[in-house]
Amino acid sequence: MPEALFSLIAATGLLLGSPGPAPLALAASGATFGVRKSTGFLIGILLGLCIAIVGATAGVAALLSAWPEAHFIVQVGGALYIGYIAIKIATAPVLNPGQSAETRVPSLLDGFIFNLLNPKAYAAFFAIFSQFLLPIEGHGPSYLVTGLVCLLVAALVDFLWLCLGGSLRPLFHKPLPARVIRVSFALLMVAAVATVLLR
Repeated sequence: MPEALFSLIAATGLLLGSPGPAPLALAASGATFGVRKSTGFLIGILLGLCIAIVGATAGVAALLSAWPEAHFIVQVGGALYIGYIAIKIATAPVLNPGQSAETRVPSLLDGFIFNLLNPKAYAAFFAIFSQFLLPIEGHGPSYLVTGLVCLLVAALVDFLWLCLGGSLRPLFHKPLPARVIRVSFALLMVAAVATVLLR
C-alpha cells in the first residue's frame, strides 16, 4: 500500500503540476493580482477539479467514446474559456503600489468553470484511475480514497503555482516587465490548450 500511495502521489503531482492551463492561470493570477486576491480563483479551480474527479470515476470516458463529437465540443468550449481567462490576465493594467484591481481578479466562479472545461484535468484523471488506483478493498472506497489523495496533491501543487506567480508580483509595478510576464503567461496557457487540442 505505501508503494502504491507514493506512485499515486508522484503521478498526480507530475500530471497536475506540469505547466498546463490551470497551473499557468494560477501563476499568472498570483503575479497579476497577488496570492490573497487570487485565493477565490484557486478554490474555484479545485472545485472544478472535484467535478473532473467525479466525472472520470463516473465513466465520462465511456460517454465521450460513444459520442466523439461531444468530446470535441467540450474541448473547444474549454479552449475558448481558457482563452478568455488568458486575455483577461494579459490585458490587466499595470498597477501602482496602492491601486486595487479587485474588479478584474478572476473569481471563484471563473476558476470553477475554467477547470470544469479543462480537458487536461479529465485526461489526467482517466490516466490516474486506470493506472494508479489504490489497492483498497471495495470498488467505491478505492476510487474515493484515490480521488481524495489526488485532490490533496492538486491543492498543494496549485497553491505552489499561485505562490510562484505571487513571487513575481513586485515586477508588476513596472510597465514593461509586467506586460511581458502577463503576455508570456497568457501565451503559455493558449499553447498548453492548443497542445491538448492537437493531440
